[in-house]
Amino acid sequence: MIANNQITLLQSGEAYFPALEAALDRAMHEIYLETYIFEDDTTGRRIAEALRRAAVRGVKTHLLIDGFGSISLPKTMVDGLEAAGVMVLKFRPKTSPWTLRRRRLRRLHRKMVVVDRKIAFVGGININDGMDSLGQPSMRFDYAVSVHGPLVKAIHDSARRVWSRVAWTRLRGGRVWNNARYTPSTEPAGLMQAAFLVRNNIRNRRDIEGAYLQAIEQAQREIILANAYFLPGLNFRHALMNAAGRGVRVVLLLQGKVDHPLLHYASHALYRSFLDAGIEIYEYYKSLLHAKVAVIDGHWATVGSSNLDPFSLLLSLEANVVIDDEGFAKELKFSLEQAMEAGSQRIGENNWRTQSIGQRLASWLSYGVVRFMIGIAGYAPGKLPGRAVPMDHSA
Repeated sequence: MIANNQITLLQSGEAYFPALEAALDRAMHEIYLETYIFEDDTTGRRIAEALRRAAVRGVKTHLLIDGFGSISLPKTMVDGLEAAGVMVLKFRPKTSPWTLRRRRLRRLHRKMVVVDRKIAFVGGININDGMDSLGQPSMRFDYAVSVHGPLVKAIHDSARRVWSRVAWTRLRGGRVWNNARYTPSTEPAGLMQAAFLVRNNIRNRRDIEGAYLQAIEQAQREIILANAYFLPGLNFRHALMNAAGRGVRVVLLLQGKVDHPLLHYASHALYRSFLDAGIEIYEYYKSLLHAKVAVIDGHWATVGSSNLDPFSLLLSLEANVVIDDEGFAKELKFSLEQAMEAGSQRIGENNWRTQSIGQRLASWLSYGVVRFMIGIAGYAPGKLPGRAVPMDHSA
């Protein structure tokens, strides 16, 4: 945990994109923007124009997009950005929907921005309108945070390393711009303790999962998890059920609309054991749920890009911020409770028992297919939690 930060919760695109655009327009030296999806829609063009304006006034502007998630981004938009001076790279541009090769399944799933090494954004929000699926009336239900303070250095260093690594693999050279005249700010910006966690395939394979596990195992009163794609491994499921067994209130806010059918129905295969353990399950229907957040015991919280499914926990590059602060946790908890009250339906014992045989079979078949895909790619759920982030203020 790093002290003296100011971290602001940004709910969905309505709060995130104005804050991001304003930060890009204030940039004087350097921008790193990473995203899984960058689309040529109203929001995408808005942020692209802000990047273009920054590059034109001399800001060193780096845009890193995933080759699969941003596969629909037209070449004309990329060419226009590069013509203005924006440096654009694609992470693993060779994609195929028919391959289960480990390298092809590893994606850049992080959504983060660092501007002038002074402000950073981390969360689950892609650069798109977020209103293009299933005829939803409003933006996806999602979160990001803005970060000021010493934690920005860790986020900047991570963005710089990933950019350099991708630049080498794309044969453009790995040199990244460095200006000794300014360094990441380490001055206090607030009173919040926070940590920046990544998941990659080098040294940080289980850091995000480990932080969740330790927080869950130490929970004494309440655990609230909101996750778009929820299919954790056995250790994670046992940790939640054990917490419920010792009297902790455990609440899951999950996707109600069918976005990705395979993961959606696979997660339903876990409902029976969770309900039997006394865990509360809510499905969100007001719009698409895209959040990846948690609040535990009224002071520990996390916001980021990592789902609790095999693709995020075992394959993709992810980034989360963990915050140990009662005020922040209270704000996030209130937002989640509003979503459960106004936009969700609780799954109870009675509704679950009335499921048809066909629905139950679809759930278990989907669960088996996902496990098979991960297994054939060479992965299996591990039992080690990795490095964990302590919940205790004194740790």
